[in-house]
Amino acid sequence: MIDLHTHSTASDGHLSPAALVARAKSRGVQRLALTDHDTIAGIPEARRAAATHDIDLIPGAEISVTWQRRTLHVVGLGLDIDHPVLMDGLARHQDERETRAADIGERLARIGLHDGLARARAHADGGQITRSHYADLLVADGLARNRQDAFKRYLRPGRPGYRRTVWAELAEVIAWIHAASGTAVLAHPFGYGCSGAWRRRMVAAFAEAGGDALEICTGVSSLEQESQSARDAREHALAGSVGSDFHSPEQIWLDIGRVRPLPSSVIPTSYVTETPAL
Repeated sequence: MIDLHTHSTASDGHLSPAALVARAKSRGVQRLALTDHDTIAGIPEARRAAATHDIDLIPGAEISVTWQRRTLHVVGLGLDIDHPVLMDGLARHQDERETRAADIGERLARIGLHDGLARARAHADGGQITRSHYADLLVADGLARNRQDAFKRYLRPGRPGYRRTVWAELAEVIAWIHAASGTAVLAHPFGYGCSGAWRRRMVAAFAEAGGDALEICTGVSSLEQESQSARDAREHALAGSVGSDFHSPEQIWLDIGRVRPLPSSVIPTSYVTETPAL
């Protein structure tokens, strides 16, 4: 079993990198990519755990991109995490995330969330502060019913706690990934809330910018969406990838390894086709 899109406490996941690898082992996953948001900080710990559990770990990151005033996510797989181009790019994004976290804390203070930044930092426990950490605080303080409600009421565009962020451009992020010997994958193409026309335009722009693959099978993709993504991949000569986008054991519908195999009509990335040497 293969899962090429997961998150740990190094970003907005609920399991430490080591615990994530242990869960992957228990789920029968043989090849696992750790792809935290804009960081490779969890990779060394995950590598140590993978060696213990005989799992083929693929070093990765899910990197934020600004395209047409929208935020997209590009997964980098097989990264040289010590490459200076990648390290400099991710450092820029981490600086922006710190600034955004402070701004969100100030905005949410106006609607009654007290000491938001300090509490979000403590909740992140050494990892980066994300909107999900603020969502959990909103739930804890009774300002929202659950994470989904917190995002809907406070953290999405147009809401009191939203702060627009300008990330690096599509071609630039793909260049970081390629400089670090990685494969650039457009994550969850149906996960951006855009129309079919915008999605097709997005995939075309990704391919034109030098992207390598499309994430076709995810933890929430339907068979119809996977078929459409397969057609998009073929049209733009993109390979296919799979990944659950795992964040938490509580989200059983997004559990590690819970993805269908690629449609046979799609050329897989090498990380999907190669048999892990265990």
